[in-house]
Amino acid sequence: MNKRSIVAAAAAVAAMTLAITGCSTTSSASGGASSSSGSSSNSGPMPTVKMMVGGIDKQIYLPYQLAQSLGFYKKYGVNVELSTEQQGGVGAEDAMASGQVDFAGAWYIHTVDFQSKGKDVINLIQLSGAPGERIMCSPKSGVKSAADFKGKTIGVTDLGSGTDELTQFLASQHGISKTDYHTIAVGAGSTAIAAIQRGSADCVMTTQPTVGALESKGLATTAVDLATTAGAQKALGGAWPAAGLLARADWVKTHKDAVQRVVTALTATMHWIHTHTAADIANKLPQSFVSNATITKAQYIAGLTTDKGQFLPDGIMPAGGPKVIFAMEKTIGVDTSKISYSDTFTNTYVDNALKQLGITPTTTPAGANG
Repeated sequence: MNKRSIVAAAAAVAAMTLAITGCSTTSSASGGASSSSGSSSNSGPMPTVKMMVGGIDKQIYLPYQLAQSLGFYKKYGVNVELSTEQQGGVGAEDAMASGQVDFAGAWYIHTVDFQSKGKDVINLIQLSGAPGERIMCSPKSGVKSAADFKGKTIGVTDLGSGTDELTQFLASQHGISKTDYHTIAVGAGSTAIAAIQRGSADCVMTTQPTVGALESKGLATTAVDLATTAGAQKALGGAWPAAGLLARADWVKTHKDAVQRVVTALTATMHWIHTHTAADIANKLPQSFVSNATITKAQYIAGLTTDKGQFLPDGIMPAGGPKVIFAMEKTIGVDTSKISYSDTFTNTYVDNALKQLGITPTTTPAGANG
């Protein structure tokens, strides 16, 4: 499909979505959520929304698809059309910001990036408290930590992506600037594996299941672990809110009901993840995600068992998380002087969802001070 056709199609869908959701959108921040527990309390027309995920088969982004597989979107009254970006870690949030899709399943840090450029993008639910990433390095590289990046070639999902920024921040903590090492875009999965295999990259920042594939093939080992909240706190100085649900603030204001339904479905999904095993989760995902040319299902489950702690049980933005992100952005040169923590995220829709679902939150929420 050419670009003009894509834009036209997106405009048509947007118009249709406005027509559908206009009937059911409420003027309250709760979007009409009910306090009844565990079942859909939404009545009226079912809105249709579009969501693009920054790599839908990556473990760090599994909740978006899992909610679909569990039937939670429709259970809570919304039809979600899921798609995935095709090249690197930039596309999903850009597609959302330009209006091609309504939501992006992407990292919270992009809200700060967008707001620094005058684009009002907000995070509606926080799915993880750690990046879920590992820097995997070839045994031949000699890289044991970020202190060894100087003179090396580091592969990231895409130039300018969240993994690129995160790599810059890790290097800066050891006095290494982004000009002291070389960065290349390697994507994920087979392309990231090939970069290590052919020696075009000394290290790659990547996630499960690529991590498991690299380890099983003996191609790389972990130099920096950012896959769990504990690992993020050790390497980054605090919880590092990663995967979230991003949308344009102006769109949210006119589609509160649809937003609430999506957030409720994802909140229910986070609770489901918290109360089920890695094997249970793998069994609900598309089998092409968990067993393919790069990894076996057993390896997928093993990796998820190890890294499952990255997922937050209740969808709340964790205290201290935004402050860590802002500190990182400032370090790598992003101007955050005109942005406040509270402008980049909201816990309102999650709070409504938790009440509706009868779930007691356990995460300490971030406030005005990050």
